[in-house]
Amino acid sequence: MSRDGYTGFSRGEARTRTATSLSFETMGPLRKLAKLPWGFILLIVAMALTGAAMLYSSAHTNPGESDLWFLQLSRFGLTFVMMLVMALFPLSLWRTLALPAYAFTVLLLVLVEVVGVTGGGAQRWLQVGPVAVQPSEFAKLAVTLALAWYYDRVITPRSGRFVIHLGALVIILIPAVLIFKQPDFGTTLALIASGGVVIFLAGMSMRVILGGVVAGIAAIPAIYFSLAAYQRERVDTFLSQLSGDATNALGESYQIEQAKIAIGSGGWNGKGYLAGIQSQQDYVPEQHTDFILTVIAEEFGFLGTTALLLGFAVILGWAFYSASQSRSWFGRLAGAGATATVAFYIVFNVGMVIGLLPVVGMPLPLISYGGTALLTTMACFGLILSAHMHRDDKLSSTGLI
Repeated sequence: MSRDGYTGFSRGEARTRTATSLSFETMGPLRKLAKLPWGFILLIVAMALTGAAMLYSSAHTNPGESDLWFLQLSRFGLTFVMMLVMALFPLSLWRTLALPAYAFTVLLLVLVEVVGVTGGGAQRWLQVGPVAVQPSEFAKLAVTLALAWYYDRVITPRSGRFVIHLGALVIILIPAVLIFKQPDFGTTLALIASGGVVIFLAGMSMRVILGGVVAGIAAIPAIYFSLAAYQRERVDTFLSQLSGDATNALGESYQIEQAKIAIGSGGWNGKGYLAGIQSQQDYVPEQHTDFILTVIAEEFGFLGTTALLLGFAVILGWAFYSASQSRSWFGRLAGAGATATVAFYIVFNVGMVIGLLPVVGMPLPLISYGGTALLTTMACFGLILSAHMHRDDKLSSTGLI
């Protein structure tokens, strides 16, 4: 078995794939762009256009928010170009940038603790001129790159021991602790979950994983009492709804109750675009960000919501499959980790909107309004495309061989 665990090709096939890789590197930019998987890319564009349409529906009646759809579409245009540029960069470059990107992100998280801007009861943002950025969003991709870099250097045919995963745990826990202190419990969970996917794919035994799950369950009381007061209220509201206890529809549970009303009123095929009562009259707080799925459900019903989720399923399925085709551990884990990052955005957002998870403040990728989250999502897609386009590249400890 080779160092990266790759054994699936004969000598002739390996020569063919190496020649293909070299020929790709010698192509001009336009020919490289033509080789991109445009079906995957056009599906991303379709989802983003859907998001812009739903942002218009959710905010066009509010004078201060009527142009949010245009702002988001403009951001998507810029990040779309960024995604294409990232797709053309070789994996060796991303591996070189992995550790500096991780260190820089940790530095930004430390700066948030010192000079961060507070909003909504949490200190999560850095003010850079007129722009407020949320470094915890960048941490998701930075941790993925750092984990892929780490495992690319330590995994060998005989490296199945638990000890090699300790370094990966440290890589995850350093930013996770800083983000948890902001406080941002949702992003902390998403960061640990996506990092856990990378560790699992790197070969951690199921026995150790189950032990970690048991330890996590045992730590729930300690985590609960370390949450901020408003976070504990959200958890209490979630638990009371699960148990069927009566809740105050005008209190802590107002948002989720209104979300359920909006979703239920959409029925099978919805009320029609711009015709939702809950969305047009702003009954659901934050419906242009974390709760935009309620607008889709009310206006397009079960069928429209299912179509949207199927679109996400196709994107994630293709991305995971593409990552599995990479010849290098770095490409394989970076692609899978970036896919898991986007997947947990979706899982946490949909789960909280329909009441299966506490409200944790997680946007729906490509659909919700938000610049930093969109930047992170498109960067993930750029990394996924880079891993796909350079899947035949076989990396050594010093670069391509």
